[in-house]
Amino acid sequence: MSKKKKIIVAVVIIAAAAVAVGFFLKSKLGKSSSGGDAAYVESVQSLVNGVNGGGQNRYMGVVESQDTWDVNLSSDQTVKEIFVSVGDEVQEGTPLFEYKTDDLSLQIAQAKLELESIANQINDYNNQIKTLTTEKNAASKEEQFNYTVQIQSLQTSIKQSEYEQQSKKLEIQKMEDTMSQSTVTSKINGVVKSINEKGETDSYGNEQPFMSILTTGDYRVKGTVNETNVYDLTEGQSVILRSRVDETKTWTGTIEKIDTENEEKDNNNGVYYSGSDSENQSTKYPFYVTLDSADGLMLGQHLYVELDEGQIETKDGIWLYSGYIVQDDDAAYVWADNGKGKLEKRSVELGEYDEGMDLYEIKSGLELTDMIAWPVSGFREGLKTTTNVDEGMMEEFPDDDMYSEDMGEDYTEDLSSDGEDMDGATDSYSLDEDIDTGMLDEKDLKPVVDGEADTGSADAPTEE
Repeated sequence: MSKKKKIIVAVVIIAAAAVAVGFFLKSKLGKSSSGGDAAYVESVQSLVNGVNGGGQNRYMGVVESQDTWDVNLSSDQTVKEIFVSVGDEVQEGTPLFEYKTDDLSLQIAQAKLELESIANQINDYNNQIKTLTTEKNAASKEEQFNYTVQIQSLQTSIKQSEYEQQSKKLEIQKMEDTMSQSTVTSKINGVVKSINEKGETDSYGNEQPFMSILTTGDYRVKGTVNETNVYDLTEGQSVILRSRVDETKTWTGTIEKIDTENEEKDNNNGVYYSGSDSENQSTKYPFYVTLDSADGLMLGQHLYVELDEGQIETKDGIWLYSGYIVQDDDAAYVWADNGKGKLEKRSVELGEYDEGMDLYEIKSGLELTDMIAWPVSGFREGLKTTTNVDEGMMEEFPDDDMYSEDMGEDYTEDLSSDGEDMDGATDSYSLDEDIDTGMLDEKDLKPVVDGEADTGSADAPTEE
């Protein structure tokens, strides 16, 4: 094959490959609403907000007491009146509720009558013993044995009656104590957490306490986590508690327990739902946070709970995650919108590096109003930009070297003056020079450039 034929065949192959790669890239890049490829960009301001805590997952939490005093009802008594409500603060000695005592008064009166009857019976036994003893002393020796048996029988009856007498006294004392304690008072300072007037039980059928009082002083935070992200939390993790009213007010603590064995209860048979759709059922579980300090917190206060990733210390200026920054030797740049809806390489000056959060300080080159993209293989300057996530989807390519700046439009730029082609093959001549000198006619390449390369049915150009 002549040299000129070799050149032509090589050019056709390269051009066809360029067009094929162009189609491949088109299939991988996102499409803008106006047609063509698009790169998703987002504002520097939103990224900075994320660094300073705006992007943290949050869980709901409420301040509660470390300890709870449960009040159980006496099995043989009925509540007459309740003096407190859920949420009330109580002090030691504050009346909580009162038992009914009408029946108890009758029972005490009846027990005292029974006690008096027992005492009379014992007295009668003693009188009988005295009489039998007198008769025994006057009787003959043969008859004295029968008197002895009767006296011993009465003495046994006395002991039994004395035991009944003592038991009845204890019974009366207990009822009188209950009577005097018919009004139940708080043993601690705290807040009424719950009142179980209906005698409800838990999911396992265990009876719930009649009343629960949260002690004040030692606080903890009870959080709630969804079943879909419960495993994002681990015991021992540091967290930040943030006020729901003023987010500048924060506290710190540590997750002490994640209770996946007891789901949170509500009115849906003990299961929380994330939405009204039954298909979106989602169980929630409680977790508990030990506070480093409870200064300024109130019992029952609601808080946001965030994993502590350093966001409590906001950073001044512009800080970006290292993934947004492309570093080439000593230079650094980001892919940014040029203000006209096109992508460009924007040189930036890097400052300090936060190794713990993998953040770089941007000293110059970007403003908060700029829009930048996460670097993706296949980006090129001049690519359209979009803020629509659906339009801006971008996937990486298997071989970055296959892509040129303007693939399919000016593929001749990929052949250098020394003949190095896209794949690294080198010849001793230039495509541009051959066209200029008339060795190749531009019309010979037109079917390739237009993406209509002949599959081989046409004859290859020959030497003149």
